[in-house]
Amino acid sequence: MKAPTREITRIVPDATALKALTHPVRLRMLGMLRIDGPATATRLAERLGLNTGATSYHLRQLAQHGFIEEAPDQPSRRDRWWQARHESTSFFEPGGTQEQFDTSVAFAQAALTEQVNLMQRAQEEFVRLPPDWQATTHISDFTIAMTTEQANALKGKLLELLWQAMREAPGLGANLPPGMELYTVMLHAFPHPGRLTGEEGEKT
Repeated sequence: MKAPTREITRIVPDATALKALTHPVRLRMLGMLRIDGPATATRLAERLGLNTGATSYHLRQLAQHGFIEEAPDQPSRRDRWWQARHESTSFFEPGGTQEQFDTSVAFAQAALTEQVNLMQRAQEEFVRLPPDWQATTHISDFTIAMTTEQANALKGKLLELLWQAMREAPGLGANLPPGMELYTVMLHAFPHPGRLTGEEGEKT
Protein backbone atom coordinates (compact mmCIF):
# COMPACT_ATOMS: atom_id res chain seq x y z
CA MET A 1 0.00 0.00 0.00
CA LYS A 2 1.39 3.39 -1.01
CA ALA A 3 2.12 5.75 1.88
CA PRO A 4 -0.05 8.88 2.03
CA THR A 5 1.69 12.05 0.91
CA ARG A 6 1.39 15.69 1.90
CA GLU A 7 2.34 18.97 0.28
CA ILE A 8 5.74 20.45 1.18
CA THR A 9 5.46 24.20 1.65
CA ARG A 10 8.28 26.20 0.07
CA ILE A 11 9.29 29.81 -0.26
CA VAL A 12 11.20 31.38 -3.15
CA PRO A 13 12.35 34.69 -1.65
CA ASP A 14 13.32 37.70 -3.71
CA ALA A 15 16.84 39.11 -3.51
CA THR A 16 16.03 41.45 -0.61
CA ALA A 17 14.45 38.71 1.51
CA LEU A 18 17.21 36.25 0.69
CA LYS A 19 19.84 38.80 1.67
CA ALA A 20 18.16 39.15 5.07
CA LEU A 21 18.41 35.37 5.50
CA THR A 22 22.17 35.28 4.87
CA HIS A 23 22.69 36.41 8.48
CA PRO A 24 23.91 33.26 10.30
CA VAL A 25 21.74 33.84 13.39
CA ARG A 26 18.57 34.25 11.33
CA LEU A 27 19.41 31.21 9.24
CA ARG A 28 19.89 29.05 12.33
CA MET A 29 16.82 30.54 14.02
CA LEU A 30 14.64 29.70 11.02
CA GLY A 31 15.99 26.16 11.05
CA MET A 32 15.07 25.79 14.73
CA LEU A 33 11.51 26.99 14.13
CA ARG A 34 11.11 24.65 11.18
CA ILE A 35 12.48 21.58 12.91
CA ASP A 36 11.36 22.05 16.51
CA GLY A 37 8.14 23.98 16.02
CA PRO A 38 6.94 27.29 17.52
CA ALA A 39 9.07 29.12 20.08
CA THR A 40 9.38 32.45 21.85
CA ALA A 41 12.23 34.95 21.63
CA THR A 42 13.21 33.99 25.18
CA ARG A 43 13.52 30.30 24.37
CA LEU A 44 15.45 30.95 21.18
CA ALA A 45 17.75 33.38 23.00
CA GLU A 46 18.62 30.69 25.55
CA ARG A 47 19.47 28.19 22.82
CA LEU A 48 21.48 30.67 20.76
CA GLY A 49 23.28 32.33 23.65
CA LEU A 50 21.86 35.78 22.79
CA ASN A 51 19.88 38.39 24.68
CA THR A 52 16.15 38.57 24.02
CA GLY A 53 16.45 42.04 22.44
CA ALA A 54 18.75 40.78 19.68
CA THR A 55 16.64 37.67 19.21
CA SER A 56 13.44 39.70 18.92
CA TYR A 57 15.07 41.91 16.28
CA HIS A 58 16.07 38.93 14.15
CA LEU A 59 12.58 37.44 14.52
CA ARG A 60 11.03 40.67 13.29
CA GLN A 61 13.35 40.62 10.27
CA LEU A 62 12.33 37.05 9.45
CA ALA A 63 8.66 37.96 9.81
CA GLN A 64 9.04 41.08 7.67
CA HIS A 65 10.38 39.02 4.78
CA GLY A 66 7.75 36.28 5.04
CA PHE A 67 9.78 33.45 6.56
CA ILE A 68 7.93 33.24 9.88
CA GLU A 69 4.65 34.39 11.45
CA GLU A 70 2.98 34.55 14.84
CA ALA A 71 1.63 31.18 15.88
CA PRO A 72 -2.20 31.10 15.82
CA ASP A 73 -2.31 29.56 19.30
CA GLN A 74 -0.61 31.84 21.83
CA PRO A 75 -0.22 29.97 25.17
CA SER A 76 0.70 33.17 27.00
CA ARG A 77 -0.09 36.86 26.61
CA ARG A 78 3.33 37.78 27.96
CA ASP A 79 5.45 35.92 25.40
CA ARG A 80 4.84 35.98 21.66
CA TRP A 81 5.20 32.60 19.96
CA TRP A 82 6.57 32.40 16.41
CA GLN A 83 6.37 29.64 13.82
CA ALA A 84 7.95 28.98 10.42
CA ARG A 85 5.68 29.56 7.43
CA HIS A 86 7.41 27.04 5.13
CA GLU A 87 9.45 23.86 5.38
CA SER A 88 11.89 24.67 2.58
CA THR A 89 13.65 27.61 0.91
CA SER A 90 14.49 27.61 -2.81
CA PHE A 91 17.15 30.17 -3.54
CA PHE A 92 18.75 29.73 -6.95
CA GLU A 93 16.64 30.35 -10.02
CA PRO A 94 18.61 30.38 -13.33
CA GLY A 95 17.97 33.39 -15.53
CA GLY A 96 17.51 35.90 -12.72
CA THR A 97 19.12 39.29 -12.31
CA GLN A 98 22.73 39.83 -11.31
CA GLU A 99 21.53 40.95 -7.87
CA GLN A 100 19.59 37.70 -7.46
CA PHE A 101 22.62 35.70 -8.54
CA ASP A 102 24.99 37.51 -6.16
CA THR A 103 22.57 37.14 -3.26
CA SER A 104 22.11 33.44 -4.03
CA VAL A 105 25.87 32.94 -3.91
CA ALA A 106 26.07 34.74 -0.55
CA PHE A 107 23.18 32.67 0.83
CA ALA A 108 24.75 29.44 -0.41
CA GLN A 109 27.93 30.27 1.51
CA ALA A 110 25.95 31.00 4.69
CA ALA A 111 23.93 27.79 4.31
CA LEU A 112 27.07 25.76 3.65
CA THR A 113 28.69 27.07 6.83
CA GLU A 114 25.63 26.06 8.87
CA GLN A 115 25.49 22.65 7.20
CA VAL A 116 29.18 21.95 7.88
CA ASN A 117 28.63 22.90 11.54
CA LEU A 118 25.65 20.55 11.73
CA MET A 119 27.61 17.69 10.15
CA GLN A 120 30.45 18.24 12.60
CA ARG A 121 28.04 18.13 15.56
CA ALA A 122 26.53 14.92 14.19
CA GLN A 123 29.97 13.33 13.92
CA GLU A 124 30.81 14.35 17.49
CA GLU A 125 27.57 12.73 18.72
CA PHE A 126 28.05 9.56 16.68
CA VAL A 127 29.69 7.53 19.47
CA ARG A 128 26.75 8.24 21.80
CA LEU A 129 24.05 7.12 19.37
CA PRO A 130 22.21 3.79 19.78
CA PRO A 131 23.78 1.15 17.50
CA ASP A 132 20.75 0.95 15.20
CA TRP A 133 20.96 4.71 14.55
CA GLN A 134 24.72 4.55 14.15
CA ALA A 135 24.07 2.18 11.26
CA THR A 136 22.00 4.85 9.48
CA THR A 137 24.95 7.27 9.34
CA HIS A 138 26.80 7.41 6.03
CA ILE A 139 29.74 9.48 4.77
CA SER A 140 30.92 9.14 1.19
CA ASP A 141 31.62 11.02 -2.01
CA PHE A 142 31.36 10.05 -5.67
CA THR A 143 33.18 11.69 -8.58
CA ILE A 144 31.70 10.67 -11.95
CA ALA A 145 32.45 11.80 -15.52
CA MET A 146 29.23 13.32 -16.93
CA THR A 147 27.77 15.81 -19.38
CA THR A 148 25.66 18.67 -18.04
CA GLU A 149 22.54 16.79 -19.21
CA GLN A 150 23.54 13.66 -17.31
CA ALA A 151 24.50 15.65 -14.22
CA ASN A 152 21.17 17.47 -14.16
CA ALA A 153 19.29 14.20 -14.67
CA LEU A 154 21.12 12.56 -11.76
CA LYS A 155 20.55 15.59 -9.55
CA GLY A 156 16.86 15.53 -10.42
CA LYS A 157 16.50 11.84 -9.55
CA LEU A 158 18.21 12.31 -6.18
CA LEU A 159 16.11 15.35 -5.35
CA GLU A 160 12.85 13.66 -6.33
CA LEU A 161 13.71 10.67 -4.13
CA LEU A 162 14.31 12.98 -1.16
CA TRP A 163 11.21 15.10 -1.82
CA GLN A 164 9.09 11.95 -2.02
CA ALA A 165 10.45 10.71 1.31
CA MET A 166 9.66 14.10 2.83
CA ARG A 167 6.13 14.09 1.40
CA GLU A 168 5.50 10.69 2.99
CA ALA A 169 6.88 11.74 6.40
CA PRO A 170 5.18 13.71 9.19
CA GLY A 171 5.59 17.46 8.94
CA LEU A 172 8.54 19.13 10.64
CA GLY A 173 7.74 20.18 14.19
CA ALA A 174 5.05 17.48 14.51
CA ASN A 175 4.87 14.91 17.28
CA LEU A 176 6.59 11.78 15.99
CA PRO A 177 5.35 8.22 16.57
CA PRO A 178 7.51 5.81 18.63
CA GLY A 179 10.66 4.67 16.83
CA MET A 180 10.73 7.64 14.47
CA GLU A 181 13.30 10.45 14.74
CA LEU A 182 14.44 13.30 12.52
CA TYR A 183 16.94 12.12 9.90
CA THR A 184 18.98 14.65 7.94
CA VAL A 185 20.32 14.10 4.43
CA MET A 186 22.55 16.83 2.97
CA LEU A 187 23.05 16.78 -0.78
CA HIS A 188 26.00 18.62 -2.33
CA ALA A 189 26.53 18.15 -6.05
CA PHE A 190 29.03 20.23 -8.03
CA PRO A 191 31.56 20.19 -10.88
CA HIS A 192 34.89 19.05 -9.47
CA PRO A 193 36.76 22.20 -8.34
CA GLY A 194 39.53 23.55 -10.56
CA ARG A 195 38.59 21.73 -13.76
CA LEU A 196 36.24 24.19 -15.46
CA THR A 197 37.70 27.42 -14.09
CA GLY A 198 41.31 26.67 -14.96
CA GLU A 199 42.32 27.12 -11.34
CA GLU A 200 44.67 24.73 -9.64
CA GLY A 201 42.69 22.34 -7.46
CA GLU A 202 43.90 19.91 -4.88
CA LYS A 203 45.62 16.99 -6.59
CA THR A 204 45.10 13.51 -5.16
